[in-house]
Amino acid sequence: MSTSAAVLTSLATAVATAALLMTATALVARRQGRVVVVDIAWGLGFVLIALACAVVAVASGSGDALRSGILVVLVTVWGLRLAEHVRRRSTGHTDEDPRYEKVLGGRLPDVGLAVAVRKVFAVQGLALAVVAAPVAVGVVLDVRWWPVVVAGGVVWAVGLVFEAVGDAQLAAYRAQPRDQRPQVLDTGLWAWTRHPNYFGDACVWWGLWLAGGLASGWVVGLATLLAPVAMTYFLSEATGARLLERTMMERPGYPAYARRTARFFPRPPRGGHRARS
Repeated sequence: MSTSAAVLTSLATAVATAALLMTATALVARRQGRVVVVDIAWGLGFVLIALACAVVAVASGSGDALRSGILVVLVTVWGLRLAEHVRRRSTGHTDEDPRYEKVLGGRLPDVGLAVAVRKVFAVQGLALAVVAAPVAVGVVLDVRWWPVVVAGGVVWAVGLVFEAVGDAQLAAYRAQPRDQRPQVLDTGLWAWTRHPNYFGDACVWWGLWLAGGLASGWVVGLATLLAPVAMTYFLSEATGARLLERTMMERPGYPAYARRTARFFPRPPRGGHRARS
């Protein structure tokens, strides 16, 4: 199989995998009556795409085996950690996520599955395929610049630390009795950015773009640049931080926290005292 054919086959495999996963997730959501289950499928989707595209690379005899293995491992570590974190967080909860209620204009049983497919599952399936593009092409192409692969691994690691540590700090905060904890979490990574987990998520995909896209050459890097740009936009402006902030700004102490803390990209906190309950 030629290189161009391998790339097209791998990209088609990514699209098909995303479509099948979102179809299955939509059916699960209909049974449960809530679309928030898509959050667990999100991380798993990238793992499945990476594995499926790696099979294409092996079957076509294309790509660099070491770089392909690195990409699959990086995606799998990130995706499984995220899926397990979301699963633990949602255990015991049966309500819909308020963010999805706003997107849908109501709860799933009220608006219907067709609306959920159009507004959530189709969008997330397309996002999966687009964001996974650097991995899908990276596993079937040869490496042009190994130092860029290494740099991508470093950026990925920084992102994973921000995401995992931020999630752990938030879980520890929520575990405290309400009457003994501050109104907002403004220590640790949360003193530098109001959304360290979202920022870390973006870094992970900039790292994967470096390792899988740009390391394959300028043309491939530019062709797949939309992936990390789209992920950063989703996390910062669309379905992530900005949407969550609409609810958070209604909580006591959060507006003051927002004035002294960066919304997305980390920076040293401005002066100010935390508000206590």
